[in-house]
Amino acid sequence: MSYRVKLNVFEGPFDLLVYLIEHAQMSIYDIKISEITGQYMAYVEDMQKSDVNLSSDFMVLAAALLEIKSKMLLPRAVSEDGTQELYEDPRTELVERLLEYKKFKTISEMLEDNFDEESMRLAKPQEDLTEYTKEADEYLSLDIDKFVVAFEQFLEKKKKLEQIREHHIRTEKQRITTELRMKGIRSFFQEQKVREADFTELVEKKQDRYDVAVTFSSVLEMMKERRLDAEQKYVFGNIRVKATELLFEKEI
Repeated sequence: MSYRVKLNVFEGPFDLLVYLIEHAQMSIYDIKISEITGQYMAYVEDMQKSDVNLSSDFMVLAAALLEIKSKMLLPRAVSEDGTQELYEDPRTELVERLLEYKKFKTISEMLEDNFDEESMRLAKPQEDLTEYTKEADEYLSLDIDKFVVAFEQFLEKKKKLEQIREHHIRTEKQRITTELRMKGIRSFFQEQKVREADFTELVEKKQDRYDVAVTFSSVLEMMKERRLDAEQKYVFGNIRVKATELLFEKEI
């Protein structure tokens, strides 16, 4: 099988490699390394000829693929009695990294979908409904004065509902966007003159789950842009966020 893939944008070298493997209908556990390496190198060369700003990560993975390819060409060792082949598959580490990449990409896409869904929800302040949860009044047996009071309460409730519809628009227009939060995170590190901070320090409204989600999504995006690094030493532990040099060199 021989073909070349020409696409404009990939998020990174593993994104390209996964694309090539899936479109060649290979098993990720049994990669035809010689074929994939050839396609990968052809794509990288096309990018270089087109003066695309090529990340060094693409070249690092290219070198790793060539190393794996060379190892697979070497003769396999056998035991002294010649009955057992001694072989450690050089593709093992690459497969593990690809599986980890696909796992985190799936999680990232899920978070993005959830963010888009939540951004389309309407929000309004909680109302005090205790007045309407009491035992129902027998309006038909009221005298004229009590009926007037009940009718005024009905009009007041109607007025409040109209105010809610008038003054509360869709949440994507009300709430902070990922782009604004990324700028806020950058300003935090510059103004505080620090290189590291706990994730909780970057959340402005710590009791607001929406604000926490937007901050987390912003940190992931800035990690993808290599403006931030993050470390979590154990599950549910504190996330330590570190600013890179790129964060201070370029505007978001």
